[in-house]
Amino acid sequence: MPTTTVEASNLGKRFKDTAALDGFDLVAESGTVLGLLGPNGAGKTTCVRILTTLLRFDTGTAAVAGFDIAREARQVRRRIGLTGQRTAVDELLTARQNLVLFGKLFRLPKAAARERADRLLDQFGLTEAADRQAKGFSGGMKRRLDLAASMILAPQVLFLDEPTTGLDPAGRREVWDAVSGLAADGTTVVLTTHYLDEADRLCDRIAVIDHGRNLVDDTPAGLKRRMGADRLEIVAADPADLSALADIVAAVAEGEVVTDEGASSVAAPVKEPVAALTAAATAVRDRALTVADIGLRRPTLDEAFLELIGEGTTKAPKEDR
Repeated sequence: MPTTTVEASNLGKRFKDTAALDGFDLVAESGTVLGLLGPNGAGKTTCVRILTTLLRFDTGTAAVAGFDIAREARQVRRRIGLTGQRTAVDELLTARQNLVLFGKLFRLPKAAARERADRLLDQFGLTEAADRQAKGFSGGMKRRLDLAASMILAPQVLFLDEPTTGLDPAGRREVWDAVSGLAADGTTVVLTTHYLDEADRLCDRIAVIDHGRNLVDDTPAGLKRRMGADRLEIVAADPADLSALADIVAAVAEGEVVTDEGASSVAAPVKEPVAALTAAATAVRDRALTVADIGLRRPTLDEAFLELIGEGTTKAPKEDR
């Protein structure tokens, strides 16, 4: 059965007149990836800094790996890893030298540091590049090396603050694979990100934050379901057919039919997606209409996120992003 490795209750933190966290709650189970989403200034980074014992909080309670972050901060630090937006590797050292150096900084004996470095190089797919200087690495490779460095002591909980910022698609995918592998091996990952496709791909649960408060905590699928049912959408090959296509969609719809003349499309929510699609396709054929596209559209995480927070952003205090 899953166990709770990160838990926060009613956390509060103020910077002068700004409430960075205001009654914030959070729960993360072992071996899962929990995403923290929110606009700039929502409180994401403040939350991570508090949970990693880098920042004192004003009110509430929190525990990481079973230890109180206020009273047992040293025990917490022994069980966590933290990777920020900027890589912490030395580009003049090789990948292996970087990891051995981190091992020594954590007071591992030289032999143990080398053994741990070799294991991490293999785990993160860096064995072939082990003796190359990091300055020649791609962005994705540097980030994977950075993640490996944060795993020197095999932490129970790994905090990642926007780990793929600035990476190209290939680099992002490399990091995604590494994070998924860590969670599969039992590490709890708490991830802040602005990339909703990243959250959709990686996270078991997502906490949406705004103005320092939880708006919702749910699975990616659950967040999408909050947007309502699947939609049937038909794109007309000839804009003159829009009216006829709207009638077809209305016959199978469970809600309002929306016509977008600019996109030459009609769409509406449907209760039985497959049956509605089949009936609509049959009607299009029977009426000899030509369409550019017909299909089911599920709500996206982007739509759910914007529905929750709106399209504005909060003003960030200097201490938070």
